Amino acid sequence: MNVKGKLWSGILAGGMVLSSFVRLFKISREEKSMKTTRVMMSTVLFLCFLVVLVGCGSNSAGSSNDKTLTLLVEGGGPAFEVANKTAAKFEEQTGYKIKIDSVPYSGVYDKLKAEIDAKKSTHDVAIIDVLWFPSLAKGLEPLGNVLTEEQMNDFLPQLNQSATINGELLGIPTWTNSKILLYRKDLFEDPNNQANFEKEFGYALKAPTSWKEYEDVAKFFTRNGMYGTSVFGQTGGDAVSSWLDHVTQAGVDSLVLDRNGEVNITEEPYVQSLTFLQNLVKEKVVPEDYLSIASSETAELFNNGKLAMQLAWGHFYLSSDKALPGQVGAAPMIAGAKEMGAVPGPWYQVVLKDSPKKDIAEQYLKFMYDQNELYMEALGVAARKSVFEKYIDNPQYAHVKAIEATLNGAQTQNRPQIAQWSQIENEVLSPMLQKVLSGSDPTTELTLAKKQIEEILGR
Repeated sequence: MNVKGKLWSGILAGGMVLSSFVRLFKISREEKSMKTTRVMMSTVLFLCFLVVLVGCGSNSAGSSNDKTLTLLVEGGGPAFEVANKTAAKFEEQTGYKIKIDSVPYSGVYDKLKAEIDAKKSTHDVAIIDVLWFPSLAKGLEPLGNVLTEEQMNDFLPQLNQSATINGELLGIPTWTNSKILLYRKDLFEDPNNQANFEKEFGYALKAPTSWKEYEDVAKFFTRNGMYGTSVFGQTGGDAVSSWLDHVTQAGVDSLVLDRNGEVNITEEPYVQSLTFLQNLVKEKVVPEDYLSIASSETAELFNNGKLAMQLAWGHFYLSSDKALPGQVGAAPMIAGAKEMGAVPGPWYQVVLKDSPKKDIAEQYLKFMYDQNELYMEALGVAARKSVFEKYIDNPQYAHVKAIEATLNGAQTQNRPQIAQWSQIENEVLSPMLQKVLSGSDPTTELTLAKKQIEEILGR
């Protein structure tokens, strides 16, 4: 019933209350004064007003008649695209209309944090970056019973652990990703380049698998207006994540915090990885404006023929192959002193704990998990092993096999699950990385960074 209908129902109910009171308290003018009668009538009218309010108030947003599920996503990205594409099908199956609220990347976190702190959910479902789980966990509904065991066994590596806080699974994955090696296949397969490289370095030219090979290839192709590769020196999390990829390759067991929760960034793998990046800068095999470069800038340079290689998020292969048809190869991430490793970048669907529609929200998550292939079509990555297996031998998706191998790498691991991670990343690690790339001593800067992180953590 709409608000107008509720209002008339309230008025009719009020009239019935008034009639009852008149019959009950009907008295002659000789027995009671007019003053008493006016008081009684005022009381009755007040009671009628309350009945009207109750009648209108029952039309709240949480009413069972509200067939809308509100979804919060980052605007303009694959989450928004797939949500729009599947909304009509979900409404057809359930009767629930999907209302999509799309905002910029940081706006997703800001809105959710405000709702959770206020314990009043405006949204029922959201799609979030893995980094936000520690800060938002208290306001998210556990989802361990949404999928079957068979469906959860279809998660790609690291996805279960990334979304599990205090033993509770808080998200259903939409996609995962990692950085991989993209390279100019046409240049690597050129007979003259192959002969000259082997003559200079003593082994065959191929997609590098180690730091040493990567440095050699970068040196070889830095000529005639082309650089061998790039490093990410731009302020922000993208550059930090790229550096941490190399930390895993150098052999660290647990990123930034050890298994006991102690800050470990002065250990040797951190020094080695910074020295590796510093050497690329010193050897001038990367663009001079490296402090303003991250993923997007690197991809643009590569696509415009200015780089021979890039260590890029896997889905960038699609745009590079489009810009350079048939000239781009994809290979797993490189290895350092230890085995291959990288830091994954997954996203998840979550349900707000204070949503009045948690049952239908969980049904929506299960529905979307069944549509997971749509993320492969929209972005070039997905969350399910079965989807990856379907595309792994498709030459148009050559990056899929490289991502899968990287995610299964012995050293691949997640960033620490701590609420202060964004602060540590932006206020400590990003400035530290820029200083080292500019020539500062890695050991000195790491020692200072360790103290700053301990202060943030209250140690």
